[in-house]
Amino acid sequence: MFSQDPPRKMDPEEPPGGVDGEGAGDPPPQPPPPADSWEEEADGDEGGVEGGDDEDADGAGTPDGEEGSLSAVLDAGDGEGEEAVVKPKKRPPKAEETKSKKEHVNVVFIGHVDAGKSTIGGQIMYLTGMVDKRTLEKYEREAKEKNRETWYLSWALDTNLEEREKGKTVEVGRAYFETEKKHFTILDAPGHKSFVPNMIGGAAQADLAVLVISARKGEFETGFEKGGQTREHAMLAKTAGVRHLVVLINKMDDPTVEWSEERYNECREKLLPYLRKLGFNPQKDLYFMPCSGLTGLGLKDKLDEDLCPWYRHSFFKNMQHTAKGEAFIPFIDNLPPMNRNVEGPFIMPVVDKYKDMGTVVLGKVESGEAKKGQSLLLMPNRTPVVVDQLWSDDEEVTTVGSGENVKIKLKGIEEEDVSPGFVLCDANNPSKTGKVFDAQVVILEHKSIICAGYSAVMHIHCVAEEVTVKVR
Repeated sequence: MFSQDPPRKMDPEEPPGGVDGEGAGDPPPQPPPPADSWEEEADGDEGGVEGGDDEDADGAGTPDGEEGSLSAVLDAGDGEGEEAVVKPKKRPPKAEETKSKKEHVNVVFIGHVDAGKSTIGGQIMYLTGMVDKRTLEKYEREAKEKNRETWYLSWALDTNLEEREKGKTVEVGRAYFETEKKHFTILDAPGHKSFVPNMIGGAAQADLAVLVISARKGEFETGFEKGGQTREHAMLAKTAGVRHLVVLINKMDDPTVEWSEERYNECREKLLPYLRKLGFNPQKDLYFMPCSGLTGLGLKDKLDEDLCPWYRHSFFKNMQHTAKGEAFIPFIDNLPPMNRNVEGPFIMPVVDKYKDMGTVVLGKVESGEAKKGQSLLLMPNRTPVVVDQLWSDDEEVTTVGSGENVKIKLKGIEEEDVSPGFVLCDANNPSKTGKVFDAQVVILEHKSIICAGYSAVMHIHCVAEEVTVKVR
């Protein structure tokens, strides 16, 4: 055993508080109890400092669990003291689950080029408060500078410079508006025949189609005759799975029409046989309405009886296919709820993708729901991915469900490895893939002969793929 060193005497010039004069005026500290050896004494000193750290890190050394900090004096090599502050660890607050509460309805506007689809979409956004008056006035000034005064409303959806210059929608425009009951996503499909594949991609996401017809003399006839997009768009919407069709007969305020009942009936009677042939039931899922997209008449509020008396009372005559004098927005707001596969596995066909601090994919949820942090599978390459962020029509949420038009940021895949038409699905119940399948084909109009070896472009939801016909 080594003998214990005698206690150290205090230097008369040293202040009673220790280093840097801390604790001046306090009573002198009591000497520690005698140790059996110098090893125990050293162990006791180290244990005291470490124990203090642990005690404070757990928050036990502060009253009522309040946050505290431990100031420790550490001797540096040059003899100066440094003060270190150790803060207790905080548990991160539990993220509150956010999810859209209203029913989501996807509305696609289809029809012949220049029928007024984008103008009606922009007018609806203004009437529902999604675009303010100041923004529209700015669009109007810019449109006047380019001698396009009547195009300003369409610029709320046609944001592309090429679309604004030519006055033609190229890509499917996206916007949304809300009522007290529902959340509507507007899909503004291009009307030009060169962009039919883009139109099909928009129709594939829709629950409700709005066929916009121009009542102006000559324009209706051009769109409805063979080669016009009115016929083709109605047919494509039906084959894409759209159940309800609202026919908006637009430009009723035109000088060649002036809200004429005869012109309205003429357009309606020519359309009805063709739409019946496509499979639309006039008693259940086909509705006609007159309106003016440029002035907004017939969209939000009922038409004035002095302006259009025949429409307010037309339901009681022989026009059973008209929507009882209602305006467009209240009418679609009161439609029965859509059938959604809420309990099924998650399925979302990818419509588009882009890079923004990660890979972001867009699409409509066809089945099930997805949550932030969930592991999914991207078919057909079977790439495992993790949901990093979720947006439902530009509003960030933690859960998305069936029927919503969403953006999903993914971890575990690069943007160049994703293509439109890929399917994001449940990892435990992935979508099936195949190269050969049986198809039932309905031929409405076709010029050449279809036989073995015939090649065609097949559109399924958002994917366009070349296929060859075989004979079994």
